[in-house]
Amino acid sequence: MSGFARSAVSYAMPLAALAVAIAVRASGLSVDQGSINMRILVGAISSAIMFTTIFVVLDHAEAVARRVGEPYGTLVLTIAVTAIEVSIIVSMMLHGENNPTLARESVFSTVMITSTGVVGVCLTFGGWRHRTQAIVRQGTSAYLAVLIALTVMTLILPTYTQTTDPGTFSAAQLGFVSVLSVLLYAGFLFAQTVRHRDDFIEGQAHGVSTRADPHESILTRVLLLAIGLIGIVMLAEQVAASIEDTLVAYQVSQADAIVGALIAGLVLMPESVSAIRAALNNELQRGLNVAMGSACATIGLTIPVVAAASLLTGRGLTLGIPAADTVLLVLALFISSVSFSNERTTFLTGLVHLVVFFTYVLLIFVP
Repeated sequence: MSGFARSAVSYAMPLAALAVAIAVRASGLSVDQGSINMRILVGAISSAIMFTTIFVVLDHAEAVARRVGEPYGTLVLTIAVTAIEVSIIVSMMLHGENNPTLARESVFSTVMITSTGVVGVCLTFGGWRHRTQAIVRQGTSAYLAVLIALTVMTLILPTYTQTTDPGTFSAAQLGFVSVLSVLLYAGFLFAQTVRHRDDFIEGQAHGVSTRADPHESILTRVLLLAIGLIGIVMLAEQVAASIEDTLVAYQVSQADAIVGALIAGLVLMPESVSAIRAALNNELQRGLNVAMGSACATIGLTIPVVAAASLLTGRGLTLGIPAADTVLLVLALFISSVSFSNERTTFLTGLVHLVVFFTYVLLIFVP
């Protein structure tokens, strides 16, 4: 693709995504109206536009990241993608009948996809290309410590509390855990960007310049990034809700798990591509910052927002995951702790993560 064509797509797709999303809603072809076939058609069109826009948004986010530098650059995409996921989950919580497990499935899927799938691909292909890759143990350990604390408090602990039914928190417990999650994530951001900034930066860049193009307009990039994200949020709501309605209409089992994995996969696509690119360019720590940071942000920010929505609307919220998912989650966290206990990784390390990821995918469809 020529430079002019690439630039035209870069400017056009965010605007097109937002325009199509608004047009779909204004025309009455929303996810709440029309036949199943019509909703499938709308979902397919929305998917095609959304996927294209995701990669354009990724390009804008990386341009902004080059301008602001590391580790702030990796936060740009992380916060943006988390905002997308929060918007989709909340909108789908309010769509149709109450679905108390949707947030749980989406958050669990995000943790599993990032810690086993994305990390596994990064380690496998990065290790295959470069034989061994270096990481900063202090930064990676900080990610894991925050991730372990947040996942256990929000996804495992509710199954064992006694005040309410298994898998749920009381209002007081939900509010308390939500506040703790926000405070812990805020403390992590302070450590990452201010107090211990060097722990999250590789000592040397390999093959990729971090200098920004002087001809780039940072304000234009930020504006297009924001427009594209809004369009993606609106389109993803159409896609995910239409799939949910279709699965329910055809009485597909495990509908919640499939929709949760779909939401996580859709919103994680920009970060996944960015992380894999970094690993292939021998910037593994940057790739891990993107992948693990997404998992931490998802729990630290999504759970409190969803909890607030649940308390305000009175809709039930089930956070505790089933026994099989608990085993997989604990296994993923344990393997991550072992994998990043050394300062170098190989492709074999990545294969171990991918084995757990493929097991997670299998159990979605064959529980």
